[in-house]
Amino acid sequence: MEIEIIAKSFKELGHPTRLRIFKRLVKAGEQGIAVGDVQEDLDIPGSTLSHHISSLVSANLIKQRREGRTLYCTVEYPNLLSLIDFLQDECCSDDSK
Repeated sequence: MEIEIIAKSFKELGHPTRLRIFKRLVKAGEQGIAVGDVQEDLDIPGSTLSHHISSLVSANLIKQRREGRTLYCTVEYPNLLSLIDFLQDECCSDDSK
């Protein structure tokens, strides 16, 4: 992943509400969770939740799918793993010490 994409992802996760939403989506697993359930679980107003979900979607951290009238959110796990890999990539490789 390019550094600019990594930075945008961390920027979006740097907001406390977005981080709470993202953690809730991770907890839901690969099947995702209905937006209404996220709203209820985290007690976030609908318009606020929509704004934060849009930010996470734009950073490619989550995706959405519609089933009938219900909108589900799911973590983009390959992108999450890329963020983790970025942090671990050069772990303990500083031989200069």
